[in-house]
Amino acid sequence: MNERGLAVDIADLTLRYGRTDVLSDIDLRIEAGERLGLVGPNGAGKSSLLRCLTGLVEPTEGRIQLDGTPMAEVERAAVAKAISVVPSQVDLPFSMRVEEVVRLGRIPHENPFTGASEEDLEATDAAITRVGIDKLRGRDVRELSMGERQLVLVAMAVAQGGRLIVLDEPTVHLDLHHQVEVLSLLTRLTADGLTVLAVLHDLPLAAHFFPRLVLLDEGRVVADGAPTSVLTPE
Repeated sequence: MNERGLAVDIADLTLRYGRTDVLSDIDLRIEAGERLGLVGPNGAGKSSLLRCLTGLVEPTEGRIQLDGTPMAEVERAAVAKAISVVPSQVDLPFSMRVEEVVRLGRIPHENPFTGASEEDLEATDAAITRVGIDKLRGRDVRELSMGERQLVLVAMAVAQGGRLIVLDEPTVHLDLHHQVEVLSLLTRLTADGLTVLAVLHDLPLAAHFFPRLVLLDEGRVVADGAPTSVLTPE
């Protein structure tokens, strides 16, 4: 499988809440098919940058382009089809089978009147197989381990069909085995051509699985490059 990832250009981006700049003068280019990790201390602006990139928050200044098109000119439905988001963890208030959760990724594609189509069902099945969680079919997601749940959420993002997958702390609260399993999956997805952007706190894992890291501090990019040049004592 060889898919074309989404290229992202961020220029002069500033996000301000009241009088406080949460992000300041961010310039960042993400190539199609790239795997990039965002690192930095708490409060550095990592999650805020993800919210701008996914259209949940409009930047105060600057611009974001998706494949050369200003994000402000892209319809919200098109953004939802182009960018898949994986939250860190989700607590379900009621019982849902694995297939039902993964199928939620197809909502941007579904006809609001007729519901899931055969194509949506096929995409759901294909995502479950691609992520390698066939053995979890039919299980209540609430009964799964945290690592298994995270794989289900990644499968939901894959089913969504976005060419960019954005993850906010995908390995938080996971044991080492599931951390490696999730990050190895992200490596395979970029090998297939998708673009992956992830916020990470575990620096050794980030250095091992991500060929490029961007370090944020106090809302600014302070380092950008290979892990050996970004993760220094300074």
